[in-house]
Amino acid sequence: MHESSTVPVNLDEIISLLKRNLQIKEIVYKILSQNVINQTAQERGIVVTAQEVQAEADRQRHEMRLEKASDTLAWLAEQMISPDDWEAGICDRLLTEKLAESLFAKEVEKFFAQNRIQFDQVLLYQIIVPTESVAQELFYEIEEGEISFYQVAHLYDSDEKRRQQCGCEGTLYRWQLKPEIAAAVFNTPPKEVISPIQTTLGYHILMVEAFIPAELTPQRYQEIRDRLFQEWLTSEINYRLHNQT
Repeated sequence: MHESSTVPVNLDEIISLLKRNLQIKEIVYKILSQNVINQTAQERGIVVTAQEVQAEADRQRHEMRLEKASDTLAWLAEQMISPDDWEAGICDRLLTEKLAESLFAKEVEKFFAQNRIQFDQVLLYQIIVPTESVAQELFYEIEEGEISFYQVAHLYDSDEKRRQQCGCEGTLYRWQLKPEIAAAVFNTPPKEVISPIQTTLGYHILMVEAFIPAELTPQRYQEIRDRLFQEWLTSEINYRLHNQT
């Protein structure tokens, strides 16, 4: 499978369109990122084998239900890429994964321990209204049992999506909350309604459904590792951009 795919536009047209749509910087950044990854991986003796590329290609084909070779070729044609292009992209992603693991696997636990409090999570419900008087009135009505928190959220919240979800904001990390919100939320027992707090968004009435203590799960491990890797990669690119001869 080495037949090249043809694109009905030339390279100059592609570059011109990227520039006109202010996307050229993003593409240049991605190219520089891959150059840094390739160079660093080579220095550290990290390689991706043909067997690893094939295994990942098979996994993707199974995920996309491309069981037959003809199905895969048809999908690649729709993407306007050749099989070699696809395999090269897989190789790049696997190399990035291997390099991130090589550079930061030993740093993840240390980072987690030092920043554990920031990885505490909360299942949060909130109502945001524009004025203090309305917020206080609604808070008192909830406190007195005249109306439930969920009913208030459904009727009065300023955000349509939260109204539909009766105030459910979802599961959030401590660091995703404004400091004044986090301080109140993480010092109030679950199911207790928190009196209105003002931010630039308006007046917040908050309620915690549940606290989720920080734990270094496989998903969180990858989040931290990828975060450390991206910070390193950005630093490397900026260094090279500002130290060109």
